[in-house]
Amino acid sequence: MTKKYHLLVVEDDADSRETLTYMIESLGYQVTAFGSGKETLKAIESLEFDLALLDIMMPEMNGYELMEAIRAIPKFSSTPIIFVTAKDQDSEVIEGYQEGADYYITKPFTSKQLDYGIKLFIGQD
Repeated sequence: MTKKYHLLVVEDDADSRETLTYMIESLGYQVTAFGSGKETLKAIESLEFDLALLDIMMPEMNGYELMEAIRAIPKFSSTPIIFVTAKDQDSEVIEGYQEGADYYITKPFTSKQLDYGIKLFIGQD
């Protein structure tokens, strides 16, 4: 039996969240999606996921702050985190990696780019 990998998506824009969720599900993964960092943190203790995809520019709590909060939880301390963001300048991409992202995908992106980024960190069976 092959494992069904579970991904966390946090994106404040409803259309982008829906599109990202659809793309990930069409690649064969399960998805739990939230519209904000605060909403995510309220539910996170009951969640299990193998990889997180976070937007950076969100109100109240940005993706960097959310990543820090997720990694502060022992069971998620080494969970891979991919930023999926419109911040596409070289300096912004570098900042994302400096903040601790495992991978960085800029919007707009294709399903193939998304699949590649995910498969860098979780099973390819």
